[in-house]
Amino acid sequence: MEEDGGGGARHVERWEGYVDWRNRPATRGRHGGMAAASFVLVVEVLENLAFLATASNLVTYLMGSMGYSPSQSATAVTSFMGTAFLLALLGGFLSDAFLTTYTVYIASAFVELTGLVILTVQARTPSLMPPRCASPGAGGAACEPVSGAKKAVLLAGLYLTALGVGGIKGSLPSHGAEQFDERAPRGRKARSTFFNYFVFCLSCGALVAVTFAVWVEDNRGWEWGFGISSVAILLSVPLFAAGSSLYRNKLPTGSPLTTIAKVLAAAALARRRGGGGGGAQSSSNGAVIDRAPSPAGSADDMDEYCKSGDMEEISISDAASPAAEPSRELALLNRAVQCQPPRHGRRLACTVQEVEDVKVVLMVLPIFLSTIMLNCCLAQLSTFSVEQAATMDTRVGRLTVPPASLPVFPVTFIIVLAPVYDHIIVPFARRVTGTETGITHLQRIGTGLVMSVVAMAVAAAVEVKRKDVASRSGMLEDSGKPLPITFFWIAFQYLFLGSADLFTLAGLLEFFFSEAPPRMRSLATSLSWASLALGYYLSSVLVSVVNSATGRGGHRPWLQGASLNHYRLERFYWVMCVLSSINYLFFLFLAVRYKYRNAGVIKG
Repeated sequence: MEEDGGGGARHVERWEGYVDWRNRPATRGRHGGMAAASFVLVVEVLENLAFLATASNLVTYLMGSMGYSPSQSATAVTSFMGTAFLLALLGGFLSDAFLTTYTVYIASAFVELTGLVILTVQARTPSLMPPRCASPGAGGAACEPVSGAKKAVLLAGLYLTALGVGGIKGSLPSHGAEQFDERAPRGRKARSTFFNYFVFCLSCGALVAVTFAVWVEDNRGWEWGFGISSVAILLSVPLFAAGSSLYRNKLPTGSPLTTIAKVLAAAALARRRGGGGGGAQSSSNGAVIDRAPSPAGSADDMDEYCKSGDMEEISISDAASPAAEPSRELALLNRAVQCQPPRHGRRLACTVQEVEDVKVVLMVLPIFLSTIMLNCCLAQLSTFSVEQAATMDTRVGRLTVPPASLPVFPVTFIIVLAPVYDHIIVPFARRVTGTETGITHLQRIGTGLVMSVVAMAVAAAVEVKRKDVASRSGMLEDSGKPLPITFFWIAFQYLFLGSADLFTLAGLLEFFFSEAPPRMRSLATSLSWASLALGYYLSSVLVSVVNSATGRGGHRPWLQGASLNHYRLERFYWVMCVLSSINYLFFLFLAVRYKYRNAGVIKG
């Protein structure tokens, strides 16, 4: 509670460290809450629609309109999507260091819009397109990839779009999550619900993209497809701005990378000089920051940590005081704390809070690394599963489903499962476990990793069945006709992947946001998207490694051949299943030893 500027009797309770869209102090009751976050959820539908309407069918555009070969198209699409997700780190960094998430979203939306407009103009302007070429075997001009100034226009459009997508992915989830009061149990529960529905809305946008938008691109032309994306992202800006009066925007606190580099340099310098500087060996009688075994737990958990007389809430100023000591985890970094002025020379001065912030970042990084394999599975299935479906019967009644619309299965499943998870599974789990979250963040991520293992095993089994049908039908040599097997068999692996995506992505977003220090939250949350980017890159590496390893001694590589029927795709899927199982064991090793950040509590 604070007095107003005139010193009168009226008191206004403000959100410390937050401002409204006019840079005035944000106040409780007026700013933040689910009403503000709901604007973010609606915007996410349009934002993901704009992105996936372009990305999900882009390989078709590059092959059919830009003259790219299948391998060139696949590489270009992988690079585009990987770059877009990796640039989320830039969006998160800017949101933490220099700008608010509100400003980063608005700027990024216009950058993405610029890229999409360039692509739209090129798609409808013949002079900006390469010469049309004949289909293979039809005679006429050979296909040559777009080049020169026309290629420059294409790349400018694609990578401006990727830059805008990265900025949005790095700022929008954090902006929504910042609307909730994490000091109150009700606020933490509402924030968890927000992340569940963020993935729900992301899937709603994807559903429209892979059905309506893909149909338009295939039947009405790509200028209309890019136009849909442009209109969607353009509409998102006024919708986002409509919630301006309700938002509370976290003030930037400077570069988190500077803090990390400062602590690491100070610890290294202190070790080289043999200096002390605090830690468990300090003679100070101050407090030791503690960490909880589970996130935002039950009242019993908090009572255990917050016993009367020996616990108190810590603020940044408390953490910076000479009386405080750092925790015992990663004790080597404790040397960075300057508890006493140096007697000789100059030493980098780091507060306890800065050291603890860096420790949290270093402890979540292994969790981040353990999720890359899951995203590698997702990226790999989005290519080979589409090719599998293209050889199968894709008719549903009189409707022929485009292979690019296959992601309709996982996104539909996520749309159904997300509300069930939030309104049925979580409340039940809360009653059973007695904790706020019901299922901890790491348990949720682990569930997703298990689902990815099952998905790869199912994918291998489906491929065995598909090739068996091809063999029994005498169609192993790829007759060009669909196999007498419905593409609904592919739906099984997609359903497991949809479950894995819901559990892991929502769990990662909430885990990184809640565990990261406030000054680094947008950057940490962006690690969820960076994991997806690295998964795309790793998938390409794995294909190359498998082909290189299996192609020795005159043998044909597993993933090469005149048609998919000549591939040993089922063996590749089993390799992915084994690698995913090993990765899960690595994650389990990390998860059972991880101690959640017990924000704001210290033990005397």
